[in-house]
Amino acid sequence: MSLAATARRPRFSMKYDPRGRHARSRKSMGEMNVTPFIDVLLVLLVMLILAVPIQVHQTSVDLPAKPDDTAKFEILEENTVFITPDDQVLWNGNPVTPDELAAQVAAASVGEVEQHPMLRFEPAALASYDTSARTLTTIRESGAKRFAFIGNERHKDFN
Repeated sequence: MSLAATARRPRFSMKYDPRGRHARSRKSMGEMNVTPFIDVLLVLLVMLILAVPIQVHQTSVDLPAKPDDTAKFEILEENTVFITPDDQVLWNGNPVTPDELAAQVAAASVGEVEQHPMLRFEPAALASYDTSARTLTTIRESGAKRFAFIGNERHKDFN
């Protein structure tokens, strides 16, 4: 025999059985190494913790408004905010600017909620939506607690 014949590899590997009975490992092929996955999650968690800013402790103090100094017009038990068809805002019939309206509402909102006067919002049928929305925002931001929409039943039909 030649040297090449002795160095020749067998046609089939030692583990291969042509009849389909090759040796299988007892370990399931579906198992996955999750250690790198957990490492990545821990690094992301640490990065998230470091990225979130530390909350500064704050104490908010609500300073009461002085009704005598800020209110330009008298505050009644029921006050009406009316918007005319030409978009003028009225407080109990008196024309007011948005700043004056905010001062009136803030002055009416001082004290206990049960003691606040009722604030009635009554826009005219032809008042602009923009003025109405801005007025409602001013009233809400000024701290009104007792609020009612008046006269909406007049506008239920679009004739």
